Amino acid sequence: MNDQQLFVKMALDAWTAQLNGTDALIGQLTDEQLMHEVAPSRNRGIYLLGHLAAEHDLLLPLLRFQAPMFPELKPVFIDAVDRAVTDLPSVQQLRAQWKAVNGVLNDHIKNIAASDWYTRHANISEADFPKEPHRNRLNVLLSRTIHLAHHRGQLVLLAERG
Repeated sequence: MNDQQLFVKMALDAWTAQLNGTDALIGQLTDEQLMHEVAPSRNRGIYLLGHLAAEHDLLLPLLRFQAPMFPELKPVFIDAVDRAVTDLPSVQQLRAQWKAVNGVLNDHIKNIAASDWYTRHANISEADFPKEPHRNRLNVLLSRTIHLAHHRGQLVLLAERG
């Protein structure tokens, strides 16, 4: 295994650990718990679940895999703050979308060669990429791993309250 492959493996292992941990946590939280704020005047669990599903859905085109599966999530959970939209999808629907998008995303992730992680993501042009080679797919995955870990920490607060 060369250095490039080793670094990709470490990044993918971190992604997988955070994703599996978050998925298990979401699975153990009740629908009622997900309706609560993680802290006073902060996001509710349902919003965080929708936000994570929407973010992972947007990874599909950003990583140049495919079009989003659930584009209707973006205006509700990315473009708007919690409580700005009153007609949210049900917790059951969001759980299903979370599972579906992560299944498709991980199918793409496991089939990409290590060298392809160092290619450009969709938000940088082919012309600009040689000037900014750090704007690659692996860097996106690393930033989304950190993002996932942050929101997982918020969701833990709901579990601790019981």
